[in-house]
Amino acid sequence: MDIESLLKLVDTTRNSAMLRLTLARLLAAQGETGQAEFHLQAATAMDGGYTAAWKELGRVRQQKGDPDGATQAWQRGIEVARDKGDKQAEREMTVFLKRLSRT
Repeated sequence: MDIESLLKLVDTTRNSAMLRLTLARLLAAQGETGQAEFHLQAATAMDGGYTAAWKELGRVRQQKGDPDGATQAWQRGIEVARDKGDKQAEREMTVFLKRLSRT
């Protein structure tokens, strides 16, 4: 799907955290990090337990040059992952935080 098609779904009953994550990934790939961040914030507001959205939000914020924002997103994502028992997501975001702290 393309970005325009996905944007049309945002204002419908098909709007979801997964839709917003997909849209954000496409936007970030095109360098539209501000719009990507907006949709990821919407995704985490819709489903605060969606670890993939927290992980991507940190990545987009890092890409935007916002290390503090990336840290906050990944820290929250790690908490969510621990609560859900999502060990893989917890490990990944922990590694991202460590790499970020070295830069």
